[in-house]
Amino acid sequence: MPDIRIRRDHQLGLAKARKIAWQWAEKVEQKFDMECTVIEGETSDTVEFTRSGCNGTLTVTADHFDLHAKLGFLLGAFAGTIEAEIEKNLDALLGSATAAPKSAHAAKAPAAKKKKS
Repeated sequence: MPDIRIRRDHQLGLAKARKIAWQWAEKVEQKFDMECTVIEGETSDTVEFTRSGCNGTLTVTADHFDLHAKLGFLLGAFAGTIEAEIEKNLDALLGSATAAPKSAHAAKAPAAKKKKS
């Protein structure tokens, strides 16, 4: 059985990372017909996901995400494509979470003043 392992470091803290994990779980439930269960802990959460031919976990901490998926025989042939799609979805969620504070901060910055000569 092919395995997929993905790790993404972040600086979101556990509360924001939890929100990202919930969004990811909702997305894979809708898009890939996964069944997800979230197990909340004090210092980390675990999202368990499963469907025919695939199962795994997404571990969420204050500073990283660790995804481990096991693919069955039929889905194993598409491991590269599946891994790329998971990375794209997770990176998009992380990007939107980290981009929001930056853009909000940038909006507060004063506009540059023109100098008259």
